[in-house]
Amino acid sequence: MAHICTDGCCARFAEGRQSALNFALLLVAYILYLLVGAGVFSAIELPYDRELRRELQSARREFLGNNTCVSDARLEELLSRALEANSYGVSVLGNSTRRNWDFVSALFFTSTVLTTTGYGHTAPLSNEGKAFCIVYSLAGIPVTLLFLSAVVQRIMVLATHRPLSYLQYRCAVPRATLAAAHAACLAALIALCFLVVPAWIFAGLERDWNFLESLYFCFISLTTIGLGDYVPGEDQSDDANPHPQLYRFTITAYLLLGLVFVLVAMDTCWELPQLKRVRRRFYCDDVRELDAETARIVGRDHASEQLTEPSDRGADQLPAIASVSEQAASLRRDGAAATGSAAKKKH
Repeated sequence: MAHICTDGCCARFAEGRQSALNFALLLVAYILYLLVGAGVFSAIELPYDRELRRELQSARREFLGNNTCVSDARLEELLSRALEANSYGVSVLGNSTRRNWDFVSALFFTSTVLTTTGYGHTAPLSNEGKAFCIVYSLAGIPVTLLFLSAVVQRIMVLATHRPLSYLQYRCAVPRATLAAAHAACLAALIALCFLVVPAWIFAGLERDWNFLESLYFCFISLTTIGLGDYVPGEDQSDDANPHPQLYRFTITAYLLLGLVFVLVAMDTCWELPQLKRVRRRFYCDDVRELDAETARIVGRDHASEQLTEPSDRGADQLPAIASVSEQAASLRRDGAAATGSAAKKKH
């Protein structure tokens, strides 16, 4: 008896704390994912890091051996200064004619700041520039998020909501299945237009990039990771790129437009009924009830809009549905007629 009571208490406790247990499992899974990612990156990249260090040390010893007039301390000082300048986007190479702070380059910098991509290849040099960057970002990042959300919402109406409503009306398929198929097709189309095709173009324009490196740059940029190890136009000479300003401006437009459509794809996937059910497993009970109530309200509003919305497909082709009073009157007339015919037969 005590064993049965204990099992019942444990079952009730687990049922009441199900969302907390799911969240704890999610937290553990996320930490494990971080640890696995760190282990994989370390195993892959550490040998390359060691090999590059050995090559640099060998090149440094060879340079000092061939140039005995240069001391190790002076070379160290020169390299430190060159690396510091390079971290601000200033190169000491003789064939570098790039300017970081002309208007188009500054426009590219502001777009990476406001979208939080932040390649890190260019940074303010002066204290005034750093202070202005803080103030500019504090005001600009929320406005950028508002702008992007407004643009994405308008595109979602055209690219997601209307097509799903039309397909649901035309096809006898559950909405969840249609939404999953639509999200897959939309994500594939956006990946083709804003990842694969631009990567192929960058591989042809950038001298030292192959297709994988170009695809890597497009993905890192449009997901706002922005590592900054690949930035287009950085290593091009004037002969290879006679219009660097136009090239940089085109890249800025591509990054902004691509970010918008990546957000459209992410929001479309995020609104899938399957993902909503998964998300609710990890919500608090109050939030989960509120989310379910919101979904019911939206569903009722959507159904009422469909009922009251005038149809473009010709209302005259649809049979008219009689009201309740009209149906009752018709039944009374039919009953009276049947009674009259029965009376005539008796006579």
